[in-house]
Amino acid sequence: MGKATTIQSIKGMHDILPADQPYWQFILKKASAILTDYGFEKIDTPIVESTSLFLRSVGEATDIVEKEMYNFKSKGGDDLTLRPENTASVVRAYIEHGMSVMPHPVQLWYFGPMFRHDNPQAGRFRQFYQLGVESFGDDNAATDVLIIFIAYKFLESLGLKNLTVKINTLGDSSCRPQYLKALKDYYRNRGKKVCNKCKKRLKTNILRLLDCTEQDCKDLGKDAPQIVDYLDEECKAHFKNLLEFLDEVKIPYLLDSHLVRGLDYYTRTVFEIWPEETPTPEEGRGSDRSVGEENNKMPKWAICGGGRYDKLVNILGGPKTPATGWSIGVERLILTLKSENIAISEHHGQPKVFITQLGELAKRKSLVLFEDFRKHGIAARASFGRDSIKSQLRIAHRLGIKYTLIIGQKEALEGTVILREIISGVQETIPMEKILDVVKQHLKS
Repeated sequence: MGKATTIQSIKGMHDILPADQPYWQFILKKASAILTDYGFEKIDTPIVESTSLFLRSVGEATDIVEKEMYNFKSKGGDDLTLRPENTASVVRAYIEHGMSVMPHPVQLWYFGPMFRHDNPQAGRFRQFYQLGVESFGDDNAATDVLIIFIAYKFLESLGLKNLTVKINTLGDSSCRPQYLKALKDYYRNRGKKVCNKCKKRLKTNILRLLDCTEQDCKDLGKDAPQIVDYLDEECKAHFKNLLEFLDEVKIPYLLDSHLVRGLDYYTRTVFEIWPEETPTPEEGRGSDRSVGEENNKMPKWAICGGGRYDKLVNILGGPKTPATGWSIGVERLILTLKSENIAISEHHGQPKVFITQLGELAKRKSLVLFEDFRKHGIAARASFGRDSIKSQLRIAHRLGIKYTLIIGQKEALEGTVILREIISGVQETIPMEKILDVVKQHLKS
């Protein structure tokens, strides 16, 4: 027989190992606290949705729909998709469950995996996690500022500093057509100079030419018309109020006329939050490069992005409802925390005692004792599958635990426990019913 093939994780999908779990717990704890404070309630939507949901919301001419969605048919013949983003799913839930009759604004937040058949590289996966918020019911620029403010303060609470908010407006259906016409006129005699991907976008999604990362396209776009010159009075007033409000709450921002995002449902406000560009040793960099990366920099990417989508609820069959939101790529956020050497707090306590046992009766007694310590808030460790006292003590030493409790056959029969200070080796025999109080006294001293 031939050698069995080793089964590995699917390309672009990754395990979240125990060493990284504290980062995920840290982020979720901080997010839950600040979002709850601001009145957001958590929602979980299915990973699988009807394909038509994303065709109607994200846009058929977007990269996500054209190339990146995981589509399949159910046994019943339904066209289904692994969700590539979650705004459309939350909007679907908002409509389906009659949230439009609830007191507004309806403020929701989510956390979960998304799926895109993208080219895997540093900070980009085919299964990736997003943390996001959606706010329904307010069309005021103050709501846009609120969600930007919350995102900014959340990222600051994780230890990130010198964040940059890039911001733009896309206008709406009353003024954007005039801008799109101006863009088409500008690129009409320049179409041969753009990259192959943008040649197609000229016909299907011309806005995306503005955020192309190919250098020739970036150079060509520098002199392209800007949307602010085509805004009607309402969109102009909304954008002016937005910027004045950001000044008032002291959120630093950078106007970026080329920021368009990649989804069709956005109207008016779009924004991204970028981390400080941090130099790093050459050996710390991956081989893949992201937007904005230079030879001596970590890959740099937006860790938060979002904006306003006032038409989407209506497009998907609900009442006309203004809405706005953002999402954060959790894997990219964790890479950013690591690159900036931000220390995080562990959520589980450092073990205080190690329970060592020898023999079946001792194991049973030790398990009961372990639970007693846990219920009283004293973190304990044990290795119930090992029979060697020496190997168990090695584990306790490796974990840096100061005290070990030893229960052998003799101690189990007599109802006693040996309390040993690991480093000095000093030990004493304690009645089992008193061991909890004795350990508490030792830990206080």
